[in-house]
Amino acid sequence: MYVSAFETSPCGIQWMRFEPDSPVHPLIQSVPHIAFEVDDLQAALQGREILTPPNSPSEGVMVAMILDSGAPVELLEFQRGG
Repeated sequence: MYVSAFETSPCGIQWMRFEPDSPVHPLIQSVPHIAFEVDDLQAALQGREILTPPNSPSEGVMVAMILDSGAPVELLEFQRGG
């Protein structure tokens, strides 16, 4: 998988591209998704169909992908310093 940094996009878009044999869920590979920040990832996943289980792509961030009305949705929880 190849990912562009959303910080460098004037519109804040992160582009994702996949190898033909990518293990990423086919719906995530073929349908654009939107991402939402949530306060409690585990709570936000309750009762949802999970496409990608919770994981940490970088320090202080937990993400998961769910299916909502036929479309993939990314949920992100950021660890806040305190």
